[in-house]
Amino acid sequence: MTLEHFPKISQVQFCGSDSAQLLSFRQYNPSEMIDGRSMRDHLRFAACYWHTMRNGLSDPFGLATAQMPWDDGSDSIHNAKRRADAFFEFLKKCQIGFWCFHDRDLAPEGKSTTESEKNLDELIAHVSILQQQTGVKLLWGTANLFSHPRYMHGAATNPSVESFLFAAAQVKKALEVTHLLGGESYVFWGGREGYTTLLNTDLAQEREHLARFLHLAADHARVIGFTGQLLIEPKPHEPSTHQYDSDAEATLNFLREFGLFGKFKLNIETNHATLAGHSMEHELSVAMSANSLGSIDANMGTPGLGWDTDRFPTDLYLTTHIMLAVLGMGGFQGGGLNFDAKRRRESFEPIDLFHAHIVGMDAFAFGLKAAARIRADGRIMRFVQERYSSWSTPLGIEITTGEKTLAECALMARQISVSTPSSGRQEMLEGILNELILSQR
Repeated sequence: MTLEHFPKISQVQFCGSDSAQLLSFRQYNPSEMIDGRSMRDHLRFAACYWHTMRNGLSDPFGLATAQMPWDDGSDSIHNAKRRADAFFEFLKKCQIGFWCFHDRDLAPEGKSTTESEKNLDELIAHVSILQQQTGVKLLWGTANLFSHPRYMHGAATNPSVESFLFAAAQVKKALEVTHLLGGESYVFWGGREGYTTLLNTDLAQEREHLARFLHLAADHARVIGFTGQLLIEPKPHEPSTHQYDSDAEATLNFLREFGLFGKFKLNIETNHATLAGHSMEHELSVAMSANSLGSIDANMGTPGLGWDTDRFPTDLYLTTHIMLAVLGMGGFQGGGLNFDAKRRRESFEPIDLFHAHIVGMDAFAFGLKAAARIRADGRIMRFVQERYSSWSTPLGIEITTGEKTLAECALMARQISVSTPSSGRQEMLEGILNELILSQR
């Protein structure tokens, strides 16, 4: 691979918080050890191919603005390979160890399924060499089942069985190439697996078809020997009015209802959490409580906008809460932090790709260090444990293990006096959180 697409940019280095060098890490030191693991291993950063290489930064009111000198705008295989070369050069220079892709972003769609698969095979062979040359690994792959007009009514949930078949062929191939590239996971994002109006929708049938599709995909993953984690990425709406994987709880209940629980975990995205009316902390907690948190899409939304703005994460409280969750589950087990984020339309020069990822990486490095301080301090965790301590008594254990009936609980209630509730101390805990986030000890 010839390094020629960002000739004026050297590999970004950690220079410390006082650095005046714009293209440098102030918080992210890949080799720094936190709780026995390096930052690189804790954070497992990935860049997404679609926003980084394929997003021209257009919006509903304006044309694309992104300068991409490596891209001639054609659907040729030569152009697709050059685009991949630029991407892997960017990853290497930004010290990002993983990447993620949609099939149709990587290789042009052909006039038939056979031609599309041939195009993808040629790009996969090229990308395989780039992975070997750079040491970058594939975090996960996925199929674009939402852009083509055939999927305007959905893919697995489409009222037409023909569209279901096209989607099945596409996911089969995407699973196989993800396996070939050593991908650690495979993600299902149902961009149009929902409805616009119930007037023309058989909701029960669509949900059953979606479940059947997921069963077929899980079975094929096993047949080809793919041992990576299958993931579903919840999202409430947009472009659909309602999606069947609207948030973490809805998705987990869907998996339980259709016998899929345990075969899939969740890829939680920050902007999707807020669109669902939840905090990212909530969605992560729901997934973790079911032992189903697989990976994270690291971005954030714009408050007050009901749109998936996919901003790069810069909120240090957000990154601290996320890393508290990651550390709380013992770290990623095959997942990572994928920057499913795009530059603002006004940040259109190639160098802005570096600025955007650097600020996100530094924000998460800060969050990791803050989360480690909070866990080492222990006051918040001890308060929560004490608040629920009555459930660790013999009586509490008997109730939770089913040894007490409702009638027995009612009888005991008559024999005790009403106690004074203890304070939740929310403001005190928020003060401790502020103290430890702002501390540099």
